Amino acid sequence: LDIIETKPMEGGLVTVNAVALKGDLGKTGHVAVYGIHFDTAKADIKPESAPALQEIGKLLQQDPKLNLYIVGHTDTVGEFQMNMDLSRQRADAVLKALTTTYAVAPDRLRAYGDGPLAPVASNRDEEGRAKNRRVELVER
Repeated sequence: LDIIETKPMEGGLVTVNAVALKGDLGKTGHVAVYGIHFDTAKADIKPESAPALQEIGKLLQQDPKLNLYIVGHTDTVGEFQMNMDLSRQRADAVLKALTTTYAVAPDRLRAYGDGPLAPVASNRDEEGRAKNRRVELVER
């Protein structure tokens, strides 16, 4: 007799690490980071974002010549200009965290917001919208 119990898949299992970030940057010139979290319509970084920020900080410490654009992205919920402003504010918040908490020189980073202009999935359902809410690191 086999007993099979089903349960929902655990969330939050994808982890960011400096080696993977470096590899993706080397292959494509950019990498999406999904471990940086914000409340809806806000640019304050949530505490559970610390591991992802720490790995980005480690990446930048290990490669002192690496300079990055930090690009905020949103979904299409809400007004366009609000999303554009919010994506920039979130990128600015990540830049500030990296320079203050992880001692990254500010001249190595630039923050920009693309809002909903560069989706990686459809915004028609929550799964797609979640993929579109991200921070990307882009080599410069």
